[in-house]
Amino acid sequence: MPTLASRLRSERKRLGLTQSQLADLGGVEANAQAHYEKGFRIPRADYLAALAGYGLDLLYVVTGNKTPIETVALSEMEYTGLMAFRMLGEKEQNAIIVIMLALTPPPYLAN
Repeated sequence: MPTLASRLRSERKRLGLTQSQLADLGGVEANAQAHYEKGFRIPRADYLAALAGYGLDLLYVVTGNKTPIETVALSEMEYTGLMAFRMLGEKEQNAIIVIMLALTPPPYLAN
């Protein structure tokens, strides 16, 4: 069963960040980040809140449950893009993701 530490590491990797980069965004030292990801220390709420502002799925890190897309406020353009994306086949969706990631600098999916 995934732990808070492993979920935090998973989210960091999903965002395409190193431990040092995520530590900087959260306002902690790189060694603190390593300790969080190894389960040696529990991250503080202010650190987690700061990271949520950069796209970290806070609900997932804390509870293990992914934040449903329906609870995230989408702009009209985002909603239109999402609906169009969902109408594509898997091959086309994969191509769109590759293009989007190529055009988007880390951290991915940041707010």
